[in-house]
Amino acid sequence: MSTSTSTCIERFLNFWGNGVLRFPLTLIFLSCVLSGFSLYYTIAHLGVNTNSSELLSPELPFQKNRVRMEKEFPQDSGAILFVVEALTPEESTLAAKQLEQRITAIPQHFRSVYIPTDNAFFRQQALLYLEHDELEELSAKLTDAQPFLGYLSQNFHLQGLFDIITQALKQQDDELPMDISPLLNAINDSVQDELQGNHKRLSWQSLLGQNKLNSQTNRTIVVARPIMDYNAILPAETSLNAARREMAEITTQYPAVNIRITGEIALEHEELAGVSHGAVVAGVVSLLLVCASLLIGLRSYKLLIATFFALIMGLILTAGFATVAIGHLNLISISFAVLYIGLGVDYAIHVCLHYRECLGQGMNNTDAIKHSISTVGVSIFLCALTTSIGFLAFIPTDFSGVSELGIISGVSMFIGLGVSLTIIPALLDVLQVKNVKPMKARLLPTFINELPVRQSTRIKVYSIIFALASGAILTQLVFDSNPINMRDPNSESVATIKELLKSKDDSPFALIALAEDLQSAQQVAKQLNELPSVHQTIMVNDLVALDQNEKLEILDELALILGHQLEGFNQQHIVDSNPNQAVNAFIAEIDQLQADNKIKPEQLEVISALKNNLNQLSADIEQPDAAKNLEHRLLSLLPMTLNRLKSSISAQAYTLDDLPGYLLEHWISPNKIYKILIAPAKDQNQVENLNEFVTEVQSVDPAATGLPVADQASGVAVVKAFIQAFSSALIAIFILLLIILRSLKDTLLIIGPLLLASLLTGAANVLLDNSFNFANIISLPLLMGMGVDSSIHILHRLKSGYSNSGNVLQSSTARGVFFSSLTTFCSFSSLTFNPHLGTASMGVLLAIGISFTLLCTLIVLPAFYGNRT
Repeated sequence: MSTSTSTCIERFLNFWGNGVLRFPLTLIFLSCVLSGFSLYYTIAHLGVNTNSSELLSPELPFQKNRVRMEKEFPQDSGAILFVVEALTPEESTLAAKQLEQRITAIPQHFRSVYIPTDNAFFRQQALLYLEHDELEELSAKLTDAQPFLGYLSQNFHLQGLFDIITQALKQQDDELPMDISPLLNAINDSVQDELQGNHKRLSWQSLLGQNKLNSQTNRTIVVARPIMDYNAILPAETSLNAARREMAEITTQYPAVNIRITGEIALEHEELAGVSHGAVVAGVVSLLLVCASLLIGLRSYKLLIATFFALIMGLILTAGFATVAIGHLNLISISFAVLYIGLGVDYAIHVCLHYRECLGQGMNNTDAIKHSISTVGVSIFLCALTTSIGFLAFIPTDFSGVSELGIISGVSMFIGLGVSLTIIPALLDVLQVKNVKPMKARLLPTFINELPVRQSTRIKVYSIIFALASGAILTQLVFDSNPINMRDPNSESVATIKELLKSKDDSPFALIALAEDLQSAQQVAKQLNELPSVHQTIMVNDLVALDQNEKLEILDELALILGHQLEGFNQQHIVDSNPNQAVNAFIAEIDQLQADNKIKPEQLEVISALKNNLNQLSADIEQPDAAKNLEHRLLSLLPMTLNRLKSSISAQAYTLDDLPGYLLEHWISPNKIYKILIAPAKDQNQVENLNEFVTEVQSVDPAATGLPVADQASGVAVVKAFIQAFSSALIAIFILLLIILRSLKDTLLIIGPLLLASLLTGAANVLLDNSFNFANIISLPLLMGMGVDSSIHILHRLKSGYSNSGNVLQSSTARGVFFSSLTTFCSFSSLTFNPHLGTASMGVLLAIGISFTLLCTLIVLPAFYGNRT
């Protein structure tokens, strides 16, 4: 710093120090009153905006595309996905339908709910969506089953089932109308499940309908839009808790059903809840570590109390400023407290350590305070100025979340400066630390203390080599824009969505394109279907089945054959009978058939296994209701299958104009905008597949939107914002330092270690495969601020000539830099063990960055500074 500039600042600081020491108690009292008012106002007026979609500028193209899609088709925006899975398609459908009804009954928590694959229209027209050959095959199978269904419709109990099987086994004709081998295997599996205590029921849809009766898998997805409270830290908590209560009742009724929650809203909710829970534990651990490191560094409880008092007051005043200036915190700006603690404590530590050093040199309390203010005040003023510029550089970026953080943190540096130069001196005057002995640099061995002087040439050479090598490694640096990779992989929402992302039909990462008319939509869909990364596209005209007349002829014939049996199947519940007697009678029939050698060779194995299992079931005296339970397993889902079949064979011809409104609203908006759903062909858990899918789809329609597009575009916007902010901040800090210091070499001595530490940190993260992401990138402003501040402190100390034994590493300034870094390191080291991978990666990045910043500041900077007389 130039002599004239330094002298002006020192004069002002002397004047300021005299004023502080004149009325210390009054100043402390007024500061407490101001802090109390700030705290009260903050609690009453500071809001929290947890809407992640508002973190980036709404003017970005992908944001406009997302808003347009949500405006035209709001049904899926901000939705929760309930993934209902069961051992059978029927149970999955039943549970999903009941969940839909229960969610509909709580409108105070959910705006809407629907099942994309299940509604009255699809249930009636399901068979028309089959290929002609598939429908003929299914019709033939159901026709063969007609006698079987007819008998069961009149004898709907276990005895009736075993009777019709016995009759089939007794027939000698090789051309039986129905192959009962699959049924025998299914019954044997059910008996084994009963013996083992499993909950699986027999799926008649799989046996008779070949999974073609609307439910094609054992998984059904229910889509619901929760009512969000963005003024709460967990905006979806109330709605999710209500949904989980309904889910618990359903799974009690259907023990074989499992319901999981995922989707963008659920992912964000679990992320916030997990981070909040982890933050409590990490906070306690960090507080203990920070106290320990400060106590070791300051070696005085009074200095520790003064530091914490100033730190808390600064946080309260900063929160008050945020309330007045912005009025709310977002998911990014809420981290202002972390940044303030990491940088604000630096100012307090340097003041306290220099004050302690002056006392150790024999100064009285007042002179020690004044000397600390006038000496350290110069460097921390410059620190606050340069660091605030680094934060304020984020304001003009498109990353709105960080822009607000930049405003708050930029001003907070001056709040921290004011508190450190006002409250701490006043407290030191009141508390008056006594009996202070000079510190000795016992923490580091002599050869390290003398390293910057004795090995300066080697340090310079190695610094240049490591800088070049790190620059080469940094070419492999990547930004992971998939937020799923940041979250706890063991959480329900993450594990579920990763499973869905492997699917070609249920992937939440399907994209959406919009078209002004049907013809345009068809042209776009045709182009998209030719892409290797696209599995299929679905639009409104795909809901109109092809070759309806030919298929309806098959269904009419099937209705003539099965209609009477289906109409006669009025039982929704199994008829009361004696299942134990039915089991014993069936065992006796099998014994007789085996004795008469009437079992076909291909059925002999399954018949023998079934008889043995039934004997074991009948002999199990500890399970008196085993036969009754078996009856329920075997027959309870048959009514649903037959009702579905009855509905499906009554299909009617229809056109696009005949589609019901509740179906059309998902594909044609009120403004006559057509939606095209684009399903991925490859596993979207793989980043290369995800990037390929987004790139290829947007090559056809740049306005296509969806979660992958938003994530990828957000990553580009965030990286651009940080490059823009850091570049402008670095240039501004360089110019400011050059103006104030009036020395190019001194300016480079401050900026150089920061750049070297940045290169080493980036390279280390590449080697450790710790990619930058939306979470850990927030720590970069803290590392930049620490790097600039530490370099300023060390350079100022070197130029001032104050050091014990002529070595800067033995001075209170070096000790201040070390313990300030150690305090910040302790604050964030516990983050490394957080189950949230993004938070853990932040802990790793900070640990690496702080270590390299400390190394470059204490070793590299003095080496390049050299010996000056």
